[in-house]
Amino acid sequence: MTEIVNLIIGAGQSATTASFVRRNPLTGDVATRAIAATLADVAAAAEAAQAALPGWAALGPTARRAQLNKAADALAAKGPALIGAMMAEIGATKAWAGFNVMLATNMIREAAAMTTQIGGEVIPSDKPGCMAMALREPAGVILGIAPWNAPVILGVRALAMPLACGNTVIFKASELCPRTHALIAEAFVEAGLAPGVVTMLTNAPEDAAEIVGALIDHPAVRRINFTGSTKVGRVIAKRAAEHLKPVLLELGGKAPFVVLDDADLDEAVKAAAFGAFFNQGQICMSTERIIVVDAVADEFVARFAAKAASLQAGDPVEGAKPLGAVVDARTIAHVQALAAEAVAQGAAQLTGHEPPRGLLMNATVLDKVTPDMRLFREESFGPVVAIIRARDEAQAVELANDTEYGLSAALFTRDIARGLKLAKQIKSGICHINGPTVHDEAQMPFGGTKASGYGRFGGKAGIDAFTELRWVTVETQTGHYPI
Repeated sequence: MTEIVNLIIGAGQSATTASFVRRNPLTGDVATRAIAATLADVAAAAEAAQAALPGWAALGPTARRAQLNKAADALAAKGPALIGAMMAEIGATKAWAGFNVMLATNMIREAAAMTTQIGGEVIPSDKPGCMAMALREPAGVILGIAPWNAPVILGVRALAMPLACGNTVIFKASELCPRTHALIAEAFVEAGLAPGVVTMLTNAPEDAAEIVGALIDHPAVRRINFTGSTKVGRVIAKRAAEHLKPVLLELGGKAPFVVLDDADLDEAVKAAAFGAFFNQGQICMSTERIIVVDAVADEFVARFAAKAASLQAGDPVEGAKPLGAVVDARTIAHVQALAAEAVAQGAAQLTGHEPPRGLLMNATVLDKVTPDMRLFREESFGPVVAIIRARDEAQAVELANDTEYGLSAALFTRDIARGLKLAKQIKSGICHINGPTVHDEAQMPFGGTKASGYGRFGGKAGIDAFTELRWVTVETQTGHYPI
């Protein structure tokens, strides 16, 4: 068990003595005991972030880049501790936790490289002697709210680019992985960032709505970025709208994976299995619907079912199985309900017949799923995938778009021109041709459409998200006015 002592990391300790416990989802043992933030702590964190803003914003890009690179080094050095925390707090496998650390480290280095790319432009003016400029400046104090499922990747994403742009950040940790998120904040503090540049709050689950609401309402907070469910994203967007505060939202998904008649089926099977079951399907980009055209459906389904049957779940500490634990019993119940209802309505369950062992659930595949089934529409966020059969490519695209979500998508074809044409027809923020739906890189514009949210993380798109664009003019001639 690890106890989190510092509540407001980098800005002193809270006087709060109340705490909450996060238990290992697989064993039930106490994984972490963390401080339960109060409204007074919210105010202290916001005031610390506001006080630190002028100094951090004024820091030159090279100096800011150097500190961020030190944070990347510190995060990489915490790799073993982060992997251990993820395994204990959310039941992650070592492979998934290690990938989190690797990508998150790259994300900090990419953000560090962006400090000299926060440019502007000189715009031709119709007014004689007027030099007009568009300048990007820090937005101010940013509230970053990160989830549990990819805690190092998404925790770092809430911090790195906002900091590179000269903002200070209040990092609201997930109640399900407070130690994992605290290790991230500690890495930034160890890099030498001044007190208040990064502050972190942990809160008891029952206090989440009150704490988040107070953070959004605080006048020091100027922007919010949130990664999580669409349901909670809507609540956050409405609350922020009352204060006219911009929000960047990366929400749920129901990613389609389209297999066309000329697809390389071996490659499609590998990519679909990875996309559907890596991290037990608990990724916003996870493949939730495999849409395969009739011409190759039987062959694809046979190969895919054989692959999925080999994906067994086991204790991640032992590391003997490809799948680990899901995060809680509600996930098991939700996935089982979706599967059972689909079978009752005519779907065929091909794998995953074994009953779950606690929170260990094997890869589950259902064939002949139709749009009237809940499994077609509701995000499962667990180790289950629906196979839907389409007459042809036109119906495949229609089925891919028949969802409220629009985050990631994939399609498989040997004809790249055909793939590009169809990719333009699929309504999603991300589309991969001959690759899995689960794919993220630090420099890419990451985000969705429709109920999957709005705004983009990553690379130069992140600069747009975390800066204000200002119009500044300089008059170089004597003015002439009509009055």
